[in-house]
Amino acid sequence: MMAEEIKPTATYNEDNIVHLDDREHIRRRPGMYIGKLGDGSHSDDGIYVLIKETIDNCIDEFRMNEGKVVEVSVSAPSAEDNSQRVRVRDYGRGIPLGKMVEAVSILNTGGKYDTKAFKKSVGLNGVGTKAVNALSLEFAVQVWRDGKTRRIVFKQGHLVEDSDIQEHNGPEKRGTLIEFVPDNTKGLFENYRFRDDFIETMMRNYAYLNVGLTLSYNGKKYSSKNGLFDLLTETMTVDPLYPIIHIQGEDIEIALTHTDQTGEEYHSFVNGQHTIQGGTHQAALREAIGRTIKEFYNKNFELSDIRSGVVGAIAINVSEPVFESQTKVKLGSKDMAPEGGLSVNKFVNDFVKQQLDNYLHKHPEVAEVMLQKILESEKERKAIAGVTKIARERAKKIMLNNPKLRDCQVHYNDAKPTKSAKDADDDLREESSIFITEGLSASGSITKSRDVRTQAVFSLRGKPLNSYGLSKSVVYENEEFNCLQAALNIEDGLDELRYNKVIIATDADVDGMHIRLLMLTFFLQFFPDLVKKGHVYILQTPLFRVKNKKEIRYCYSEEERLQAIEDLKPNPEITRFKGLGEISPDEFKGFIGKGIRLDQVCLRKEDAVSDLLGFYMGKNTMERQNFIINNLVVEEDVE
Repeated sequence: MMAEEIKPTATYNEDNIVHLDDREHIRRRPGMYIGKLGDGSHSDDGIYVLIKETIDNCIDEFRMNEGKVVEVSVSAPSAEDNSQRVRVRDYGRGIPLGKMVEAVSILNTGGKYDTKAFKKSVGLNGVGTKAVNALSLEFAVQVWRDGKTRRIVFKQGHLVEDSDIQEHNGPEKRGTLIEFVPDNTKGLFENYRFRDDFIETMMRNYAYLNVGLTLSYNGKKYSSKNGLFDLLTETMTVDPLYPIIHIQGEDIEIALTHTDQTGEEYHSFVNGQHTIQGGTHQAALREAIGRTIKEFYNKNFELSDIRSGVVGAIAINVSEPVFESQTKVKLGSKDMAPEGGLSVNKFVNDFVKQQLDNYLHKHPEVAEVMLQKILESEKERKAIAGVTKIARERAKKIMLNNPKLRDCQVHYNDAKPTKSAKDADDDLREESSIFITEGLSASGSITKSRDVRTQAVFSLRGKPLNSYGLSKSVVYENEEFNCLQAALNIEDGLDELRYNKVIIATDADVDGMHIRLLMLTFFLQFFPDLVKKGHVYILQTPLFRVKNKKEIRYCYSEEERLQAIEDLKPNPEITRFKGLGEISPDEFKGFIGKGIRLDQVCLRKEDAVSDLLGFYMGKNTMERQNFIINNLVVEEDVE
């Protein structure tokens, strides 16, 4: 047998060893600095990280008792290239004038390595503002300090203007003004658009975490008098069973209550940073709540029964926090300070044990309502215990060879990648997604065209059960729901969620809309945190294909169809897609790849979830029928 021929590899020599300067490294590897890029359609897109990194510096000034107002504005898209200008102004001490260029353009340069100048700040690595600079078409900084001012301007990270230090006698008060325009050139923030609601949520969170600070966004002011108490009051979409418990101490603040919903929901923050993926402090809070309440009642309650229905929030201040990525969405610190000694877990547990126990002793009426909620959760758990055990075993067997699930290779809860693989694998974990489809036809098209690394497919038999008003036993008794819960790995919360994006992919017809509503009802009933944390999406697919001999256009709306007909006249061919199964796998690849269109399912306080579900999914058939008749809009059929 002849030895297999070894093909030569690409040349590798001294010429392949290159050095990238700070600017070029950021622009080539933006994911290391701001997470994914995105176009602004999702709250975790990189353009919002640019704003956050800039505001974080203002917050750090406030936390040093320097400057109580932060002004933020975002311009309308320009007529020329749809770019938008962001303006962030604070009234703190201002960047030292002689080090302005270095502070905003050279990595690992900053004032927050010195804990005397900044205590318990968010930005500690000298990276954030430099990333904003390098990823902007234009980035300008002006500082007013000690009767002097200086303005510098960069273009795509290159310094192009420097006024040098000048005397200042004008009306402007001290502080820092940063203006930037995200770079919309190819490979960066192409076709981006800022969404006001995402930025407004960011402003509210900053206000909740910094009592006494006033922020304004495009003229609208945000402030908070009661911190996390206000956060829960203004964001809860279900009514609390008892008044919100709000306890505060040095470097820690906690608010919590119980609701009628199942599962748990938490908001967590470190040094004013919203840690949307939790971390050591959030895990410590969950543990402390369970243990403290169990000891208070001196009963052998299951911790899951105690925490069922809990809605809570925690904010702590940590010296030199360690986050699991530059985007700071999950705390990795185990100690409150770098020298160790007091662990985050012990700090949180000791505080909750003392303060929550004292509160319950002083407010027996709250303790009584809490006890009744725990007993109800215990009763429900025991009622479905037998069903749960059988269902879990069945789900395990099915998941090993689940014909309804076509899994992917990379999952959201995978172990953190090694440092050498960080550039690629961090993004892949974030992109991990599962499509929930109706029927084998639709799932077949997606399965054949998906990216097997990051995209899984779960096929429904047809219309799922209407779960409104049912107990959680339905999650285990219904084979389809049980398998979906197991696929997502969310039975015990979101800590081990397997897919970052849960995408409902249904036909754009009445039946498809109904299935979409049934799935949203299921998630809102039993796993509301999945929706509230921004993991649930609706897949947009084209309604029409308009083509002539030279060009094909896919249209997602009637307006796009009419425009395509006008552009491709005189007699383009028009195809109406009635279902996902009608779209070939080759075509589908373009709809779930780089150009995928997703609508994130968002909840607001005013949505009143219980009332909405009760009206649309309850047994008030005649009331709903009359509403539809009175509000029906009849449109002409599309030719």
